Amino acid sequence: MHIFQIRKWVLESPPIEWAVFQLRELLIGALRQGPVPQHVAFVMDGNRRFAKSHRMETVEGHNLGFEALAKVLEICYKSGVKVVTVYAFSIENFKRSKYEVDGLMDMAKVKLAQLLQHGDLLDRYGVRIRVLGQRELIKPDLLADIERATELTSRNGEAILNICFPYTSHDEITTAVRNTVIDYSKPLPVLQRPFSESHIKHTIRSRHLSVAAERIRERSKSPSSRGESDIEDSSSSSTVLNPDSPPTDLTPLGKEPDDSEAQILSKFPDPETITSEILNDHMYTAGLPPLDLLVRTSGVERLSDFMLWQCHENTDIVFLKCLWPEFDLWQFLPVLVEWQWKRKKEAERKRLAPSTAGRSVKAKSA
Repeated sequence: MHIFQIRKWVLESPPIEWAVFQLRELLIGALRQGPVPQHVAFVMDGNRRFAKSHRMETVEGHNLGFEALAKVLEICYKSGVKVVTVYAFSIENFKRSKYEVDGLMDMAKVKLAQLLQHGDLLDRYGVRIRVLGQRELIKPDLLADIERATELTSRNGEAILNICFPYTSHDEITTAVRNTVIDYSKPLPVLQRPFSESHIKHTIRSRHLSVAAERIRERSKSPSSRGESDIEDSSSSSTVLNPDSPPTDLTPLGKEPDDSEAQILSKFPDPETITSEILNDHMYTAGLPPLDLLVRTSGVERLSDFMLWQCHENTDIVFLKCLWPEFDLWQFLPVLVEWQWKRKKEAERKRLAPSTAGRSVKAKSA
């Protein structure tokens, strides 16, 4: 019997499992007392190498990788992480043989079904599944399963699981730029101007004429002033024929605006106003918290075209030697503790910065 299987058997024995569960709950509770990353991403690498090194079938290695993912998701959501993003399938994988691509697609279908079987985990933490990537590249039967999974969890809103499938960061950035260009190629909507000069003139004159017409009607009812009112009626008939009609010098309501007004109304958005925030709003992760932590297993130290836009100056990128099926709380805990330590040191440095600046100014004045 292999040493890995012996270790797994020992850890799954009831006494050891109970003790490990209690210790895990204690450690996760301690993590919640400090700052917690709101967005964590994983590059799940090493399933094949794990299977090969343990003389297993490749499928068994991927199955163990999925079990590791389920455990890591529970640790993240229980610790307070709001968004988890996993790299499941790269667009570059389509360059492999058709046999291998079909096998990966079939495996993805099985894994998605297994993920939905963990409905208690998704419902317990209110996890909503989102699939990020080029859906038109996915086989129709798998796409139907993906849409069903997203629909079943669409009402959950406390946490999010982003599954990047099929995805590359270059494709995401290209799509975001293309959509931004499309938005900026549309003319701005024509704005109605209820307070234009002509509209104000028309309103004021209509009111004055209505008041004058009312006065003439009141005078016409009095017998003593009938003769006088007849004179006023004849003299004002040319101006009070239709008090509600607009003056002849005003622009008719149905008239098209002149060239200068049309040019103003049909303006396009200024491309100089395109900023990184606007591009960020067109990314797959728009509206989500910034990426705080990115973890890759298997000892490979590269991002492999994953979350290039989302990685910023405050993102911690951690490369671990362990393979993904071996990744659990005991490998993840030091990463989270180090992240918390850095955030606490940064907060302390910001807190002490004003007092340090004040002392330096006093020293210079002295």
